[in-house]
Amino acid sequence: MWGVRPRWRTDVLGDFFCPGCGGDRNYRRQHGRRWLRLLGTPVLPLGPVIGSVQCTSCHGRFGVESLEQPTCVRLGGMLRDAQYTVALAMLAAGGTAHRAAREAACGAVRDAGFEDCGEAQVLAALAALSGLGGELYDAHGMSGGLAVELHAALEPLAPHLARPGRERLLLQGAAIALADGRYRPQEREALAAIGRCLDLPHARVGALLEAATRAPY
Repeated sequence: MWGVRPRWRTDVLGDFFCPGCGGDRNYRRQHGRRWLRLLGTPVLPLGPVIGSVQCTSCHGRFGVESLEQPTCVRLGGMLRDAQYTVALAMLAAGGTAHRAAREAACGAVRDAGFEDCGEAQVLAALAALSGLGGELYDAHGMSGGLAVELHAALEPLAPHLARPGRERLLLQGAAIALADGRYRPQEREALAAIGRCLDLPHARVGALLEAATRAPY
């Protein structure tokens, strides 16, 4: 006859990665108040309850921190942007004079999902990045503009990628660097920065770069 149950009100609707369903779903972000109920009818408010997120498919209720997990669609977009930025960074580090390096960078961009992005578009993006941040490399190494791009593309992604996935991004950069010969100092600097942004241990980065020199490309 008597019981206590919350009464919910919806604040926001949106999309999220549902931990219960294991995929992208719609959600309701809600706040509520506990009510003393008689025969199912609320008769006396007792106090607020912590806000939560309810999946509209499985009706599971989760903490608002579940919204911090990117949706599958968003995660895919973040990964594409990361691959694109790594390719630009490595092309900037090694220069655009060598055809093999340009082809490797463009191939990585297309593999990321930018099928219509050819060499002209990649070089134009590189020129635009240089225009925004000054020279991509100066006498002191990587410039602020390029470093900012790497941090913006890689650091938000790193917590959501397993270590093999983060290592694969680093190796993508290594393959571009090695396309026209051995690592240049600026290429090593860029790869080290990529490793830091991906939260990879320094020793592991060194081991991966050394192993990449023995891999067939």
